[in-house]
Amino acid sequence: MLRIDKLLANMGYGTRKEVKKLLKAGVVKVDGTIVKDAKIHVDPKAQVVTVWEEEVEYKPFIYLMMNKPKGVISATEDAVEETVVDLLEEEDRIFDPFPVGRLDKDTEGLLLLTNDGQLAHQLLSPKKHVPKTYEAIIDGEVTEADVAAFQRGVVLDDGYETKPAELVIIRSGLRSDVQVTITEGKFHQIKRMFQAIGKRVVYLKRIQMGPIPLDETLEPGEYRELTDEEIALLKGEDKK
Repeated sequence: MLRIDKLLANMGYGTRKEVKKLLKAGVVKVDGTIVKDAKIHVDPKAQVVTVWEEEVEYKPFIYLMMNKPKGVISATEDAVEETVVDLLEEEDRIFDPFPVGRLDKDTEGLLLLTNDGQLAHQLLSPKKHVPKTYEAIIDGEVTEADVAAFQRGVVLDDGYETKPAELVIIRSGLRSDVQVTITEGKFHQIKRMFQAIGKRVVYLKRIQMGPIPLDETLEPGEYRELTDEEIALLKGEDKK
């Protein structure tokens, strides 16, 4: 059950204050009866809510894909830094979405945001081994020996040995272009993995999480809702 004003605000009919004006105007109905009290609770799954005689399509969850830009932190709020939630439109912020995992402040690329805690847990659970793929530019020549080291797992500065990771060399030289796929999410993991083999990451971008690749049409800072097919893939559902 939801308060009628919160339901309508969440469905994009305006702020709570604006929704109260709609209620006072008598244009909101529940099961055909005009409702003016903002505190009334409704069951959007069982009752029909209309505004100006148009039925309100209820959705409890929101699923967003963002191309996170550099300089923005993966958090819902911060007293000093700009957060990924600050980049959202008000109509999406009212769902109270949060980032699924985190990207470092200077890392860009694919970031999912949702208010579906169950899905977020599923994607972040160490038991699920959800793969995450990154593009990186490395200061130094990346070799086949490095590929083999990543495949075995490397020991980080705190003594932790990572799970096997896939390192693909796109171009090797004084600065190397690579792709890295990991199935865990330790703090600064990819940077620390390269540090462990004597090299430094100078650029990092996440391009895929689980089955979902970054939509390359999204400019840094832009985002869109996931399609039903993408949501089903993330949840492991068969849409056929």
